[in-house]
Amino acid sequence: MEVKKPKIKSIPYKEFKDNESLEAMVRELNAGGTNVFVGVLDDVINWGRSNSLWPLTFATSCCGIEFMSLGAARYDMARFGFEVARASPRQADMIMVCGTITHKMAPVLKRLYDQMADPKYVVAVGGCAVSGGPFKKSYHVVNGVDEILPVDVYIPGCPPRPEAFLYGMMQLQRKVKAEKFFGGVNRKQKKHE
Repeated sequence: MEVKKPKIKSIPYKEFKDNESLEAMVRELNAGGTNVFVGVLDDVINWGRSNSLWPLTFATSCCGIEFMSLGAARYDMARFGFEVARASPRQADMIMVCGTITHKMAPVLKRLYDQMADPKYVVAVGGCAVSGGPFKKSYHVVNGVDEILPVDVYIPGCPPRPEAFLYGMMQLQRKVKAEKFFGGVNRKQKKHE
């Protein structure tokens, strides 16, 4: 079976294979004074990414029960595009840390985070994940997941209501929509990459 290659006037097929050639095209357009294509392309990409965030659930206590209720018919997280909860870190866009993280569980959480593909996001859910909760002064609990992972959104509460989950997820969607992948201050890639 023959694979059909797209034919677009003045754009060869090889330029569709990687981001570097797209970025070279963007620089060419910017040199000519055209910024509309870049802005619209950023908006389209970020709209698609923000409305299809797949969570990797990491529920260790009561906040996990609240997350389960979020997937039920009453709150229906499918309306916002993050209903595809994955069990594999390689298929997830963000990790929702729901509940208490002990020092024994922290290396497992870090390994799961490292296995996720970039760009990846972390949502700290509940008092235990945000600051240690009622176990803050104990010897075996991590005082906030931000000690081991970079947290993007905090959802406070003990446990937080499903409405708070939805609000936190909408805040993460806003953050994803503000990123710029074709240049600008919010670029996710580092300079050395």
